[in-house]
Amino acid sequence: MQDLLTAVALLLIIEGILPFVSPRTLRRALFSIVQHNDKALRLTGLGTMLAGVLLLYLVR
Repeated sequence: MQDLLTAVALLLIIEGILPFVSPRTLRRALFSIVQHNDKALRLTGLGTMLAGVLLLYLVR
């Protein structure tokens, strides 16, 4: 349970960096994401998850 909470805490910290440092860039990125179709977003999500699983496997 401690590892899960640590992972969530790190996720929140990392996700908060861009809006804190450059809100304008975040706004442009979100606008760009909204314009993509569902297939592109799903493929991006799949790629991100696979990269995360690979990184977790290599670290652990």
